[in-house]
Amino acid sequence: MSVSSELSRSQRGAGARMGRCIAGWLIGSSLWLGGCADHRISINEFLETQQQVAAPAPAAQPAGQEKLDALLGRQLGPYRVGTGDVVDVKLFGASEAGLVPPVQVRVDRNGEIRLPIVGAVKVADLELQDVEEAVRGKYVPDVFKDASVLVSLVAADVTNVLVVGAVTTPGLVPLRRTERNMLFAIVLAGGVSELASGHATLRRIRQPGRETVVNLMDPAGVRAALELEPLENGDIVAVQAATPNQIFVGGLVLGSRPQIYPQGVKMTVLQAIAAAGGLRTDVFPREATLIRRNADGQDVHVKLNLDRITTGRDPNLVLAAGDILWVPDTIETRVQDWINRNIYLRAGMSVNYSVSGVEYMNRASQQSGGGNGGSGLQDSFDPFGFLGQNSALQSLTARPVATP
Repeated sequence: MSVSSELSRSQRGAGARMGRCIAGWLIGSSLWLGGCADHRISINEFLETQQQVAAPAPAAQPAGQEKLDALLGRQLGPYRVGTGDVVDVKLFGASEAGLVPPVQVRVDRNGEIRLPIVGAVKVADLELQDVEEAVRGKYVPDVFKDASVLVSLVAADVTNVLVVGAVTTPGLVPLRRTERNMLFAIVLAGGVSELASGHATLRRIRQPGRETVVNLMDPAGVRAALELEPLENGDIVAVQAATPNQIFVGGLVLGSRPQIYPQGVKMTVLQAIAAAGGLRTDVFPREATLIRRNADGQDVHVKLNLDRITTGRDPNLVLAAGDILWVPDTIETRVQDWINRNIYLRAGMSVNYSVSGVEYMNRASQQSGGGNGGSGLQDSFDPFGFLGQNSALQSLTARPVATP
């Protein structure tokens, strides 16, 4: 038997074995994938669910304007004197003869201060200007014909609360009497940091297990924080940190890695894929999976058609922090990858012919030992034309650059 006949026989055997391998692999993959239902939802179903999640809850009945003004005036207005505060009281007149010397007095448990000659003066919950009027009313005209009164706050009674989390200077914060709310506590802790989400949780030390969460980035949340009962010593205010603006991109991309962006930066599906170096060029991925964790802790898997997104027929979704964008293997990409690694390389490089894999497979005379022509092995093993695409890509990359 001649060497050429022996070579032809071995080639026919190799081709048959490759054909059986491809057929078996395709059948096995089809059965395997066919037995697994696709649990992903469509992009339209996903958009509908997101609209339902984003739909605002029915707004609470707004407080009357008078009630709201009173609330803001009490919580954010001028300081009001209270029990435990120390005030300085000075009386001035046209002639200093007979006027009492300046005194510093503490507001007692009854909300009163005691002054020379006139005795107790009720000052609880009064602004400093109103305290001056109350003191003057005690002295004029019963004690002095006329007098001017100046009252200043020397030391305020404070409540110490613990502020932790995403604030500039966490720790114990002293709050004056009219500042005992979450808003002042966070402001006096240096304000929220760049990592803050805007949500804050109040844990009362005297009510273990009870928590109150407010959104300080929303006017309704600020109002809710101001309407809470005053903070007490030992209460804890925890400012929640925002979810890191991190997107995970992997699968059939050139650079699988987490992508981290500054807070507020929005990335779309196509931008994230581009930032990952783009899709692999040895195969042709056509779909991706978006995995997003909902507020209830459940993951939703969304099937994305990359061809439709690229051409504008499907929306280019904006990704959220924590999203996973995965470009998965499919039957098509597995076939392409198997052909690239087995048929193309073996036919084009292992056989001692100076022809490409596609050309070798199309030469029926070389495969059959001088057969009668007809369709080549490419038609049997490469019905989708992947090898032709790869061959064109190889020719482009191998083409030398013309020099001027």
